[in-house]
Amino acid sequence: MFTLPPQDPGRRLRSRTVKVGMVSALSLTLVACGSKTTTAWCVDRTLPGPKGGYRAVPDSYCDTRDIERGTVSYGRYFWYYGGKRDGSTGTVSGGSSYGPSKGKIKSSSGHTLVRGGFGGGGRSGG
Repeated sequence: MFTLPPQDPGRRLRSRTVKVGMVSALSLTLVACGSKTTTAWCVDRTLPGPKGGYRAVPDSYCDTRDIERGTVSYGRYFWYYGGKRDGSTGTVSGGSSYGPSKGKIKSSSGHTLVRGGFGGGGRSGG
């Protein structure tokens, strides 16, 4: 018959502490990774793509304050959220002119425009 060696109570406590710490860190990691990141494309309203959608233009043509305010620009250039870009035509389609209410927003060039965070979109209404 096989018997386990005696265990030191202090050692068991440290082991539980490590497990609780690891579970906490893992939980925070999963929550952080679970927050959705949306791509914002700066597009030209006057240049529709051959298959629909809008032509992507450099981010500098759009006003980042529109994203911060949660507004839609009615000028020639505006932010288009989500969707996919067709590499051959430069057209973005399948998204929306309205930004998401939660999560991070990054420009197509990779700049973080709105950080988002726990329980909110990270921007104010108005």
